[in-house]
Amino acid sequence: MQTIKFAVLPGDGIGPEVMAMALKVMDHIAGMSGLKLDHTEADVGGIAIDRHGAALPESTLKVCRDHDAILFGSVGGPRWENLPPKEQPERAALLPLRKHFKLYANLRPGLLYPELSEASPLKSARIPKGIDMLCVRELTGGLYFGEPKHTRALDDGDFEAVDTMVYRKSEIERITLVAIEAARRRQGRICSVDKANVLETSVLWRKTVSDLVAERAPELELSHLYVDNAAMQLVRDPNQFDVIVTENMFGDILSDEMGVVCGSLGMLSSASLGSETNGHGKPFGLYEPGGGTAPDIAGKDLANPCAQILSAALMLRFSFDRDDLATRLETAVRETVVSGTRTADIAFGGASVSTGAMTDAILGNLS
Repeated sequence: MQTIKFAVLPGDGIGPEVMAMALKVMDHIAGMSGLKLDHTEADVGGIAIDRHGAALPESTLKVCRDHDAILFGSVGGPRWENLPPKEQPERAALLPLRKHFKLYANLRPGLLYPELSEASPLKSARIPKGIDMLCVRELTGGLYFGEPKHTRALDDGDFEAVDTMVYRKSEIERITLVAIEAARRRQGRICSVDKANVLETSVLWRKTVSDLVAERAPELELSHLYVDNAAMQLVRDPNQFDVIVTENMFGDILSDEMGVVCGSLGMLSSASLGSETNGHGKPFGLYEPGGGTAPDIAGKDLANPCAQILSAALMLRFSFDRDDLATRLETAVRETVVSGTRTADIAFGGASVSTGAMTDAILGNLS
């Protein structure tokens, strides 16, 4: 019997609600397929600040280290917005987790079912077949982690803030290999996004990506775009893209833009994979929905659980080598949505169901 051992970090806002639904679905999957679930819950984000004095307490890190993957909720909210930036939940929890577990590759699917095209600002006339693309974002380099990083007072009374963008060739190569493998499973096209007309790091980025694809995957179609043009093209025609690969900050911005183009953040999952392997010989990963904590609807049984459930599917696929179960779960979510069972964010003003009812419908399609 295979054991699926993962840490559960529900976080804040709607995080605990949709996490409970994802665990309900995972229990159902386990019962269907003979899996054994072994998961431990721990505090992260604002709730961890309230209970432990830190957004990522050592006790939570220990729980994560003792498991093969992390199923993550959402963190942050108005209650903690007045904290110093370095202590706020988003910065003090997610960035250290990525760094600690060397989670260098973020895979964020941009998936919009044709039946939900009206949820996109592009509307069905522009995207009648929906959207299907993937953003592969480098996660541990660039401006967010480069040194030096400081703010200081100058002798003339002015202030100076410094962030440093740094990339090594080896960092670019390993994220490119992730993009290559993803493109081979999809339509065979990679678009590398940079700012090589301005940035030294982007000059190295473009050359490294070009050389590696030519050496390792000459059968793939490779193109390059400057990040400003890529942002425009993503709005103009998102389906011109198959796999986008880019550095940390550009990927942060473009993947959020992709989320808006795809309609509802409540449908978007993500996987952050690292160089370390787990007890199954697969990548240790962190899996989280694309949206935030939505404090305005927290506790009201209104949140869309699909993104959290689809993140659990990615966990099954990448960290536990159960592509069969991941595909079955993704199919159940799609069948539920296409049949017309939808939470308010994807109901277009029509009849909508609660978080629990949406989950129950997914369970019905799983069965």
